[in-house]
Amino acid sequence: MQQLLHPDEERTFEAARPEVLVLACGAVAREVLAVIAMNGWEHVTVRCLPARLHSTPQHIPAAVDAKLTALQGRYARVFVAYADCGTGGALDPVLERHGVERLPGAHCYGFLAGNDVWDAIHEDDPATFYLTDFLARHFDALVWRGLGLDRHPQLLPDLFGNYRRLVYLAQTDDSDLLARARAAADRLGLRFEHVRTGYGELLPSLTRFAEAAPGA
Repeated sequence: MQQLLHPDEERTFEAARPEVLVLACGAVAREVLAVIAMNGWEHVTVRCLPARLHSTPQHIPAAVDAKLTALQGRYARVFVAYADCGTGGALDPVLERHGVERLPGAHCYGFLAGNDVWDAIHEDDPATFYLTDFLARHFDALVWRGLGLDRHPQLLPDLFGNYRRLVYLAQTDDSDLLARARAAADRLGLRFEHVRTGYGELLPSLTRFAEAAPGA
């Protein structure tokens, strides 16, 4: 699929008549593009930063700042499809300086599940490791190999010994991804739960941006 990005890939999906821009985390590229296609928006261009930034959130503010600076003046309006995403509040001053809005909440688990729903799930058991569709698809690259567990499996208790369950927050009904998520839970030795979220708060947030009056 065109929307299937490698975690290190940066890509632009140009609209038929580009007017506004969504600068997105590559980890939610498929979902952003699905919402755009669902609504038939032909004026929304999507530029995706590498999804691997999900694993190094301290680098997100600088990456977003550099991209917004490079694109300044090219679009009537810009929306950033990141939540805080582990930046510890460092992303918001960047966005304020550029005068752009981001997705609500602390991270992708929250806005994809709906922040209130995620809060309830997390409160039920804070010792939870989460997967989204993207993370289920790239579990080996970003988690297993990314954390060195393929080379040093003895690290598993140190890295995941404090978790009790894995919750797969699924955006789609995909049997292959469900099987991958179950397999990930088994490899990590965690209890598995499956929660079908759809697009959560991503849908209303993008709708407000894309359908706002020109100049709003």
